[in-house]
Amino acid sequence: MTGRFQSRSTWPALPALKEIALRKNTLRWLIPAIVSVLAVPLSGGCAIDKGTALAADFEEDWAGTANVARIHTTKNNTLPFSGTATGVLVLEEDTPADVVSERTNELRGYVARHANVTGRITADGITFTVVADEERTREVLTLWQSLAADDQVVNGDVDDVSRKETDGWRAKVTAVDATGAMAVFNDMVSDGGRHGPLPGTSSLKVGTGRGMEPGLSIGTGIDGSLPTEAIAAYEAVVAQYPVVSAGLQHDRVSIVVAKGVDQVRAGELARRAAPNLGAAVKVRSDGGA
Repeated sequence: MTGRFQSRSTWPALPALKEIALRKNTLRWLIPAIVSVLAVPLSGGCAIDKGTALAADFEEDWAGTANVARIHTTKNNTLPFSGTATGVLVLEEDTPADVVSERTNELRGYVARHANVTGRITADGITFTVVADEERTREVLTLWQSLAADDQVVNGDVDDVSRKETDGWRAKVTAVDATGAMAVFNDMVSDGGRHGPLPGTSSLKVGTGRGMEPGLSIGTGIDGSLPTEAIAAYEAVVAQYPVVSAGLQHDRVSIVVAKGVDQVRAGELARRAAPNLGAAVKVRSDGGA
């Protein structure tokens, strides 16, 4: 046929018209639904800023806990819907040891249930990380007890630095003076000492506070290697001359002696006591080169 009715053969078939209508109706309700879902605040398990949500959950979960004076949290929003948080329970001053142990075990259970949360406790100036493993938590709690009871210790921090299948601790302790720092360090790296070595400790640093004279800092290598010769060099010098400050590491030693001290002689004493460190033994006069 010809004429104006010829074009009807090109019109969409009835099923096609129904499909178009259905698509339009679907879009009408789908778009508002998507918008409303995106607008809803999400919980810690599926939040866009997961670290922020985990930190908020930690504060809410531990709020009002007996003997907890303050709660500190930090968050790390690594990627959308991915992140971690750290929560620190600061216990009240003079909280009994049995209560510290109780809160530690409660926190151990919490971090076991929340894999992306690191739990820590501060008690008597010592802060330590609580891990899901029961034995490791018991070991770090034992160290806390001995450090907190030691009058030579001002404060300390014991953190978990485990990597993959290797457990590890990093410990930092501040002592009242240089004599105390040396005593605490020796106790923490030797069997039978007051504190005893914490199994798996990969890094230990003990020192005096800022501005203290003489100042002393003693540290192991990142693999736990001991600064044996550095300590020998320091002790050889301090036995003969007044020392202002010293830094002792497993692979180097730096000693500052008081003004007026025979720097050359002091250097000879140090190098003789640490023959394997060679040029890594540095001795200078306070205010000099």
